[in-house]
Amino acid sequence: MRDTTRAKNGRNDLPSANGPRGPRRPTRSGEAPAPAGRRARPRPRIGKPDKPRFPTGPRAADDTPREGDRIAKLLARAGVASRRDIERMIADGRIALNGEPVTTPATLLKSLRGITVDGNPVKEPAAARLFLYHKPSGLLTTTKDPAGRPTIYDKLPTDLPRVMPVGRLDLNTEGLLLLTTDGELKRQLELPSTGVERTYRARAFGEVSQAQLEELIEGVEIDGMRYGRIDANLERRTGRNQWVEMTITEGKNREVRRVLEFLGLKVSRLIRTRYGPFKLGDSQPGEVAEVRQVDLIKFRKTLK
Repeated sequence: MRDTTRAKNGRNDLPSANGPRGPRRPTRSGEAPAPAGRRARPRPRIGKPDKPRFPTGPRAADDTPREGDRIAKLLARAGVASRRDIERMIADGRIALNGEPVTTPATLLKSLRGITVDGNPVKEPAAARLFLYHKPSGLLTTTKDPAGRPTIYDKLPTDLPRVMPVGRLDLNTEGLLLLTTDGELKRQLELPSTGVERTYRARAFGEVSQAQLEELIEGVEIDGMRYGRIDANLERRTGRNQWVEMTITEGKNREVRRVLEFLGLKVSRLIRTRYGPFKLGDSQPGEVAEVRQVDLIKFRKTLK
């Protein structure tokens, strides 16, 4: 039906179907009609059409191949220190290449030839080694404590190679602590994105139900800190004391203690019993056992 409504000026309120230049060409659904005799201009494209905004495939076509690996990564893999510690050592001028101080941890190298730390040559990395240490309570997981408190390195066997702890256990937390000679393996095991599970057993005082523990499977936020999925189970209860088993994958600072305290429990003992496929078993506090190379290689293939 044609609209016969007229405005005061005598023209239709709606625009003419033909327009001032004559009939318009039929268009596809959803497109604005283009005037007759003129081609519709394509919409301008943002960015360069021949260059994607984000890389696609294994490597973008315009990427420049990297000439080796970062020096911090190579030194960490060689067991010199963690990447963060190596960055501090570079800032302090302790690392040199062919006698010249290295100024940035982003320096790319194909090998460690010519690299020295405190004037001492660095050997090429050997095969990674992994040890299971039953950490006793009362030891700090650090190389040195300014307050003079005992650390794990004060108690480790003297015949061990230079090792780095994978993650940390608090002063009063005991149980399985992984030690490795390889900085890259240490980083892989610590990254939350790798999803390596850690299992703890906690003796706690207070009241908690299995239903409350099961709610942790969705994670929990405490004082602005978000903790991811936690698989928690009530093992046994004696009066107001209970043993709770918790499996986490992120390993944030004091995560297990903070979550249990959030539930109204006071932790009196905390033991890590498992890290990935490696278990504490029936080892005694202070004992160290090395993981077989075949088992370590098999495990590394499972890491994301």
